Amino acid sequence: MTLNTAVLENEGAINLAAPSPVRAPMAEASAVDRNSPDIDLCRLAADGSLAAFEVIYERYNRRTYSLCLRMLGNQTEAEDLTQDVFVQLYKKIGSFRGDSAFSTWLHRMTVNQVLMHFRKRSVKSERTSEDGELPDQAVAGTGNPSKMPIVDRIALKNAISKLPKGYKNVFMLHDVEGYEHEEVARIMGISVGTSKSQLHKARLKLRALLLESKG
Repeated sequence: MTLNTAVLENEGAINLAAPSPVRAPMAEASAVDRNSPDIDLCRLAADGSLAAFEVIYERYNRRTYSLCLRMLGNQTEAEDLTQDVFVQLYKKIGSFRGDSAFSTWLHRMTVNQVLMHFRKRSVKSERTSEDGELPDQAVAGTGNPSKMPIVDRIALKNAISKLPKGYKNVFMLHDVEGYEHEEVARIMGISVGTSKSQLHKARLKLRALLLESKG
């Protein structure tokens, strides 16, 4: 499926700047410098230039697909998610302000799109395992933070923010978002064993921090 086909098939979800969706992107290609910086192409695309968006797609579709494939491990899903990413990009490209590199901005958008895909899956609740992991709740109530008293929620948020980055990412993905270790490992590019180890250490650290805040 080409970019133009994907855009036209999703035109009901996209607010096209041009009054007619029949507009041919390549007809205006001569008006777009294909060597233009990303930020300039984004501005043109936000103003309705499908030719500029076509250049962006050509620059980043393979990189985006590769990221989706690494995270999903499934070619068909990666292809579908890549198209979803560019549909979202078409709608949101006007919000890119150049505060970071476009590639970084698109990378975050892609990861978020894949994470949304994961969230739609039904995930089994993981219990204490035979290898000595702590139960899912490091502290009573953390299994559903939204139902905790506000003071406890603040303490939990502060404690999570103090976790080392790797521990925090695994804890958030597994205990907060509900992903299984295999999914966490795939998302973060680590082994399942490392995911389990980091979660175990994160829970110990988190429990210590929470007890310290109450002491």
